[in-house]
Amino acid sequence: MARIKLAYVGGGSSRAAGTMASFLHHGAEFDGSEVVLIDLDPDHLEIVRAIAEKTARNAGLDITISATTDQRAGLTDVDAVLTSFRPGGFEMRLQDELIPMRHGVIGQETQGPGGFMMALRSIEITRGILATLDEVAPKARIFNYTNPVNIVSQAVSDNTDTFIYSMCEGAMIFPPPILATAGLDPDRAEILMAGVNHNIWSTTHTYDRADIMPLLDEAWERVKDDPSVDVWDKRMLHLAVAMRSIPSDYFRYYYFAEECFREAQAQRLTRAGAILQDIPNYWKHYEEQAASEDPQLDPARSRGGIHELELAIDVMSAYYNDAPVRLPVNLPNAGGALPGFDEDTVVEVWCDVDGTGAHPIPQNPLPHSVRGITQTLAEYQRLAAIAAWNGTRADAVRALVAHPFVPTLAVAEELYDDLAYANRRYLPERLLR
Repeated sequence: MARIKLAYVGGGSSRAAGTMASFLHHGAEFDGSEVVLIDLDPDHLEIVRAIAEKTARNAGLDITISATTDQRAGLTDVDAVLTSFRPGGFEMRLQDELIPMRHGVIGQETQGPGGFMMALRSIEITRGILATLDEVAPKARIFNYTNPVNIVSQAVSDNTDTFIYSMCEGAMIFPPPILATAGLDPDRAEILMAGVNHNIWSTTHTYDRADIMPLLDEAWERVKDDPSVDVWDKRMLHLAVAMRSIPSDYFRYYYFAEECFREAQAQRLTRAGAILQDIPNYWKHYEEQAASEDPQLDPARSRGGIHELELAIDVMSAYYNDAPVRLPVNLPNAGGALPGFDEDTVVEVWCDVDGTGAHPIPQNPLPHSVRGITQTLAEYQRLAAIAAWNGTRADAVRALVAHPFVPTLAVAEELYDDLAYANRRYLPERLLR
């Protein structure tokens, strides 16, 4: 078992209770370890700490859990840092969604202008974390879940020697709904996806070891006029058939952009607005469980469920316990593991993870039908990382207009200034007018 000191930056977030439940579910793999929860909110930190401490005790685990608002103290002498934080909270995510819509552009958490602003906020905080680690824990490894994970990792990889892996379950969770719509059993399929985070496609897709595409073709003919099948399920199956590759769910915003925009306009609340309504109920549940001697999180009353960030914990366990496993990881495309992308571009690929790190397995190239849009998004990723790390307003506009959501330079300039003003308390002066 690995005995490590782990700092969890974002340990007072609404997802933190579920993340600690996941970590303690793997507790035997980390027995003897110490976890330090770090956040700005002392009340929420104490709630998460109490739940986690009692859960560990009741499971008979030798895991020490503490909490602090002092980032420097919490990071001192750590072996690993789990980063999952949201600068500006859901209030700023709400602005990320609403402001682009005023300019006729989709507003989304990780995609387009909304995702770009989250990247600017997240990377500004990440720079401070890295500076502190250089002083108090220079050998620490970062396991990142802070979105947009690809842009955060690109910025860190381009500008530092810090060891950072970013994780996302997308490569595992995108195919099953499409297969279910097609009436196929996911357990009989082998689907490997690659690209840039949240924008990945299948490069291998077999069913009982044969090409899955003829089966998807047949399924599309069966369901396309079936009113009982959910409209978005049909659209994603249609996209897979049209492009001859199983897509990330996020490609709905690109290939069905008008539908997404109009449906978002018709909603009373954006996604962030709905979450803001639910947050008090999550914390009420957490408070109840923190007061209990035997905390039991209810998935229906917990933000994201009760096994949050489990992929990051799987990667940490494989690395620190030298227990080989195959998992999707975001990391630079060293050696050209994913053909068609620069070696220093952070890509999301399936890797063999062990005590020596994450090693990409041989990747088939993306089909030409989808390679272009993914390469465009990879170039946007690079420009966004440049703007966020040390860029100016000009760099930010250059990144924004490179994104497929943004139709013209004039829209990019006006939209950026609107977003930057709303985010002015979170951005350095170099990114403001």
